[in-house]
Amino acid sequence: MRKKVLFITGSINQTSQMHQISMQLPDYDCWFSQYFADSGLINFLIKNTSLLNSTILAGQFKENAERYLRDNNLRIDYQARLNKYDLVVYCSDMIVPDRMRNNKTIWVQEGMIDPMTFVSRIVKSLDLPIYLSGNTSLNGSTNICDIYCAASPGYKEHLSRMGTDAEKIVVTGIPNYDNLQKFAVNNFPYHNYVMVATTDMRETYRYENRRDFIKEAVRIARGRRLLFKLHPNENFERAQREIRQYAPADTLIFHSGNTNEMIANCDELITQYSTVVYVGIALGKKVHSWFDVDTLYKQMPVQNNGTSAANIAGICRSYIEFRGDKADFLKYFRYPTVAEQEEEEVAL
Repeated sequence: MRKKVLFITGSINQTSQMHQISMQLPDYDCWFSQYFADSGLINFLIKNTSLLNSTILAGQFKENAERYLRDNNLRIDYQARLNKYDLVVYCSDMIVPDRMRNNKTIWVQEGMIDPMTFVSRIVKSLDLPIYLSGNTSLNGSTNICDIYCAASPGYKEHLSRMGTDAEKIVVTGIPNYDNLQKFAVNNFPYHNYVMVATTDMRETYRYENRRDFIKEAVRIARGRRLLFKLHPNENFERAQREIRQYAPADTLIFHSGNTNEMIANCDELITQYSTVVYVGIALGKKVHSWFDVDTLYKQMPVQNNGTSAANIAGICRSYIEFRGDKADFLKYFRYPTVAEQEEEEVAL
């Protein structure tokens, strides 16, 4: 029987990344589950309330991810009830059920990690469950998983500083953000605008003064046309109404469409807490962010011509087949990138 791998999904970005990795593992039996907990309280809230609908545990995140899986004919094993798995690949380590910790586990970075807040510092200092932070600032910091696949050397340094053992962290790059130059040539019809990429802070119960943010975008634009690309999780009607009230009449507003192509055609990019700022950096745009821009350049995901999924799948394959103690795997494993493997093949 073929060995089984379970990929834990979340947002569409997380789900598509897991799909890409699984496509590099055709010799294994791959299954998928939306992010889940074994907590009776959490599962009660998911089933009987809408309190967790703004998280990847429930609501439109779960619905959209499972629709994606069905559309791509991928097998679903929600909450890992159907099979026993030789490897579990996580998109977040903020909740890892106790029963899953006996499995071999790999964590894959999705994209940008939220900045630390007052709440997340308290959660970290008191060793509370890190999902209580209310954002992703502590994602990747638990040291629970056996291997951590990071976007860049800068993020490896960050994760290590936050509490995950440096020897567990491998810089693989991350799918969806490892070949951003490919968006430079596109069919998006607009050009020469200042683009604003918003986030869903209000929908995830965080404070934002959207009026002041729009006014700041208008100031930065200095008379140039604005284009707003709204976060898919946002309340579109409210966001559109606010933009129409405080931005010039010719401002473009999109709730869907290819964000990366929109960035490729802009002159300048304004973001809040959004991974798409890295698209702007990769494409040579002037960027604005609520993160420190120098730190963003340091943490920029490695650009490896789209080989991150294969890099991560190679680690998955090696780890599944490793027969020793889990703790010994990284002592003996040398991580060759796809580029290095290709160089070795040429040399042969």
